[in-house]
Amino acid sequence: MIDEIFREKLAAYCGRAFGANGALTEVQRLSGGASMESWAFSYGGEAFVLRRLPTGLSPDDDGLRGVPLATQADVIELARAAGVTAPEVRGRLLPEDGLGEGFIMSKAEGETLPHKILGNPEFAEAESRLTEQCARELAAIHRIGMNPLLQSLEYFSPAELIRVQKDKYHEIGGQIPIYDYAFHWLEQNAPDASDKYLVHGDFRMGNLMIDQQGLSAVLDWELVRLGDPVQDLAYLCTPSWRFGHYEKEAGGFDSAEAFLAAYAEASGAEVDPDRFRFWLIYSTLWWGVACMVMGQIWRSHGDRSLERTVIGRRVSEVEIDLALLFEEILPDAAATPLDWSMPEESSVTGETGYGELLTALEEWNAEHVLPGLKGHDKFQSRVAGNALGIARRQAEWGPGYRDAEKARLAAIGYDHRQLCLGLSKSEIAATSPAVWDHLRLSALERLSIDQPKYAGLKVALNKWRSR
Repeated sequence: MIDEIFREKLAAYCGRAFGANGALTEVQRLSGGASMESWAFSYGGEAFVLRRLPTGLSPDDDGLRGVPLATQADVIELARAAGVTAPEVRGRLLPEDGLGEGFIMSKAEGETLPHKILGNPEFAEAESRLTEQCARELAAIHRIGMNPLLQSLEYFSPAELIRVQKDKYHEIGGQIPIYDYAFHWLEQNAPDASDKYLVHGDFRMGNLMIDQQGLSAVLDWELVRLGDPVQDLAYLCTPSWRFGHYEKEAGGFDSAEAFLAAYAEASGAEVDPDRFRFWLIYSTLWWGVACMVMGQIWRSHGDRSLERTVIGRRVSEVEIDLALLFEEILPDAAATPLDWSMPEESSVTGETGYGELLTALEEWNAEHVLPGLKGHDKFQSRVAGNALGIARRQAEWGPGYRDAEKARLAAIGYDHRQLCLGLSKSEIAATSPAVWDHLRLSALERLSIDQPKYAGLKVALNKWRSR
């Protein structure tokens, strides 16, 4: 349901900015937006999008680390003037508007939801153009020369970025063994600081508007900063941003090799493979920590949205992703074949079990709530269904997994905390077959609870069973 006070204030703003004779229509909260709110609406027959900070948050809230919305608008205007396919900024909110911090853009035509684009025959021609188009857009962003606006943006060296994320991880209370190993690996393999370039920071499917001709707008500039261009390239290839098309490393639409070749042609700069691998592992781990931050924001009452809690359970996706990435560079002897499969659904007798209660809620939501909803409410109902599924599988499979984990740790000779600390300091070798088996099995167990349909789970099982 749209808050009528919000609607009235938006209508008043549009009257002042675009003329008093228009009518506000089609106001709709867009799906997603855990860090920023996006609202689509029409005024005077023209389509717009409002970007604003979520209610209850401030720009300084833990985990946001995005540039102020006013700066985002400035950078979008700069990028657009430099030939980047960015939306036109049409207005900026002021405190007296009563709508929070944000700005208004012209609405680009097309679709942003990756599952509606990738592999869809209706977008086949557009998808075939994305490799070249994404390479060209990133090259254009990276070519923008320094000026006072860009010089005001943050810059961190690779070593500094690792430290920032590691500090955040520890502040939250993170204890995930393969995350600790990843931090250590990054520290040991960090490249030298690059020259300062403008980087988008969040260039991926879901933040790109796609029409029948391909890319029609580069969106969501809140993570824009100065940095290494290769980070933008690796970020697009992060496993989490392949959206079910795991074998197509570049955004779920092409190979990393083809994408990097297209970027080299568009920019005139070859990409160093070691630097790319560093940023790929960094970006993968960054997303895992970001998921933890989402949960922490909810926990601290900064923003009690359901979506944040569910994103907070996506840390196990990253465990699988990191294991698969590291196996490309670890000795073959570290990994042995695994005999593992998800538990069978158990039969319950007697009183109603916790899993049955949660199943009933899942079914009720899917059958009686979801069909009657639209827009963001429908999206939230799907998120609720995911949360119920996680809770059900945790209730049913969690005890058995905990027992298996305890047995593996006892065999290794460390408890969970000791293992995390030892991996972070290289006092325990991740290449030990027993340790690596434990990391892989833990990732499989956790992910089977959190997101059993995640494409990386199937890839990992196919690889690890066939060794």
